[in-house]
Amino acid sequence: MVYNHTGEGSHLGPTLSFRGIDNASYYRLMPDQPRYYLDYTGCGNTLNVRHPRVLQLIMDSLRYWVLEMHVDGFRFDLASTLARVLHDVDRLSAFFDIIHQDPVLSQVKLIAEPWDLGEGGYQVGNFPAGWAEWNGRYRDAIRRYWKGDGGQVAELAYRLSGSNDLYEGGGRRPHASINFVTAHDGFTLHDLVSYDQKHNEANGEHNRDGTDDNLSWNCGVEGPTTKPSIVTLRERQQRNMLASLLLSQGVPMLCGGDEMGRTQRGNNNAYCQDTEISWVDWKLNTHQLALVAFTKSLIHLRQHHPVFRRRRFFQGRRIRGAEVKDISWLRPDGKEMTDDDWAQGYVRSLGVRLAGHAIEEKDSKGRPVLDETFLMLLNAHHEPRPFTLPAHKPGVRWQPVLDTAASHGHEKTVTLLKGGLQYDLDARSLALLRLHEKP
Repeated sequence: MVYNHTGEGSHLGPTLSFRGIDNASYYRLMPDQPRYYLDYTGCGNTLNVRHPRVLQLIMDSLRYWVLEMHVDGFRFDLASTLARVLHDVDRLSAFFDIIHQDPVLSQVKLIAEPWDLGEGGYQVGNFPAGWAEWNGRYRDAIRRYWKGDGGQVAELAYRLSGSNDLYEGGGRRPHASINFVTAHDGFTLHDLVSYDQKHNEANGEHNRDGTDDNLSWNCGVEGPTTKPSIVTLRERQQRNMLASLLLSQGVPMLCGGDEMGRTQRGNNNAYCQDTEISWVDWKLNTHQLALVAFTKSLIHLRQHHPVFRRRRFFQGRRIRGAEVKDISWLRPDGKEMTDDDWAQGYVRSLGVRLAGHAIEEKDSKGRPVLDETFLMLLNAHHEPRPFTLPAHKPGVRWQPVLDTAASHGHEKTVTLLKGGLQYDLDARSLALLRLHEKP
């Protein structure tokens, strides 16, 4: 829902509705020059949510969508704009108050895009209880890590485990984090691994529009290529980010088309295009079909294993007398990460063990939620890393479930691996293993 601006644009835009009815009531105007508009949205104007009639218009609209159209929730575009009382974003603004008190709107899903273009508009982690947020820090952490940037593992660990540093203090739970790598704004997943720079010439603004901060990596060649090594690496990088997304705590948001390797030819601001740049080509080649199959397998895995979609944050300790902590972070030698390890900029490989018997939740019938234990291994280094598999007791075996180093249908044929042995983790790859204990 876009309640932060209208199509009337700046003072140079057309007069279509609100400007002609009551310009000063509906829009935020410059205090010293009311001819001009305060623009926190990048669209020329900002709706004046402080005015009671404007706020009433928004609430009437929202109730209509719930009561008449039966939607179950909303994602608010540039939601920080709606919370600006004067210039600052206020968690106690009238917009939040009236939604929380409304008997209809307080019962539906509320998702914020927690930023706008104004000063202090980046508010990831600062929305009140009852709200979920597009987690921009998750997006950036995943992109930076798989791009190969150093000093990312500590940030990555927070994002993979549900971002408790952002949401737990305010009384929220992992579902407050809407995890994503790409969205409708910016590069597609295919383009994220194919371009270092945006290519928006077709938009008619001399490539000035769209963000320059893409955190992308073209894997060695800018744009389309038939070089086998580059194509293979790009496909692996897409699998790495899809696997990270679907195996993280929180709510995964998959941008439509990423599951099939859709491209916008390097255009990261294609909203203005009604051309092949923005269309979806449903004629899929062999590589694209393999990516679809891989994505389906990840979704199936997440659906059937509650250990990947916990309702509460990890505690980092043994739960219900479990033999291991509910979550453990491991070095390639199989030992737990130390404070010094987290601080080392050169570290690009780590493992995380998720204990299925330490979830500490109950299902709808009051029964304890139990699952299998999984080990996720991540290596963003450009060289392979042998990883010593943990063995908390004799008889531990690990069964490989997936490895992004192999495309769907070409997975490694590996039998059960004994704890204490090494798993050969390829360069720039992610592997997932399931615990098997000897009877």
